[in-house]
Amino acid sequence: MTNYSKLPAILLLEDGTVFHGKAAGKIGTTTGEICFNTGTTGYQEIFTDPSYYGQIMVTTNAHIGNYGIADAESESRQIQIAGLVCKNYSVNYSRNQADSSIQTYFEDGNLVGISDIDTRSLVRHIRNKGAMNAIISSEVLDVADLKKQLDKVPSMAGLELSSVVTTDTPYYYGSEDAPLRLAVLDLGIKRNILRNFDARKVYAKVFPAKTPFAEMEAWGADGYFVSNGPGDPAAMDYAVQTMKDILASDKPLFGICLGHQLLALANGIRTTKMFNGHRGINHPVKNIIENRCEITSQNHGFGVVAEDIEKSDIVEITHVNLNDQSIEGIRIKGKNAFSVQYHPESSPGPHDSRYLFDEFVQLMEDGKPVLAN
Repeated sequence: MTNYSKLPAILLLEDGTVFHGKAAGKIGTTTGEICFNTGTTGYQEIFTDPSYYGQIMVTTNAHIGNYGIADAESESRQIQIAGLVCKNYSVNYSRNQADSSIQTYFEDGNLVGISDIDTRSLVRHIRNKGAMNAIISSEVLDVADLKKQLDKVPSMAGLELSSVVTTDTPYYYGSEDAPLRLAVLDLGIKRNILRNFDARKVYAKVFPAKTPFAEMEAWGADGYFVSNGPGDPAAMDYAVQTMKDILASDKPLFGICLGHQLLALANGIRTTKMFNGHRGINHPVKNIIENRCEITSQNHGFGVVAEDIEKSDIVEITHVNLNDQSIEGIRIKGKNAFSVQYHPESSPGPHDSRYLFDEFVQLMEDGKPVLAN
């Protein structure tokens, strides 16, 4: 394991701001859009969430790595973040269930990070200036050289990234004997979403992001699910068309996060890049249909345009964020189709939003043909 603790590292932001710290993880250089997550636990789930692909993550919790890494807690097959920025980087861990230290995990996953940063100051800066690109390096310490590399990094706006993180080939999840079949469009799905469907006796077939609707339909599913994922939804014409085809089939449809944004686009609602986005496990959301509140887990840098929904005669708002009144859920009038911007499979509330899976499964059951005796 690298003796990282004595090696210096630099974090350079797009606006020229420089932070000096110590190397964490693999020695090297990495770039991406910098963002922050306010969660106090769950760092491994953050590292492996495909929605974070291409982003440098700042963790606001002071201690990262202190409970180690457990293989069973990954949300995907590999580390997805582009880099890590943290305050206290703990190689030693105290949990018996852990399989390795965070340093071993990062070295095996080729993840470059920086620690011993004043993350409170950094987060305040990002909150004031907005999301921007950044570069971390523990091998190049010349700021001018790093600036040249950073200038070549594209903006997250306009990037299509789901085709990078999606499954290469279709696969199945759950029991083949389950009474319901679900076709899943994998744009960067988290494993816990599939676990929630399996727990509700749903057998899922997971398809790559650019799978034509006809191929999904041929499986004979009772409903369709469109997952979370990274990148700009407005750059995903192929997925918007798939959404339109699913809607035309009149089968139940459920979307989460990126799936929510694509459902909006398929119905004439624009999306926009947010100033900072929502990333944390304590976002209050109000279900305005049922007049109740939920504490939610969120991870998104794009959102849907509220003004477009207010003018629409087919899209209805179902959930709003109580912090900033942004749109957190919609449903399509005359269709069994709905979506939310947050992650109901997570457990910050702890299970405030799991009812959404139950409601969707009920729609599939209601629409399933009754077999003759």
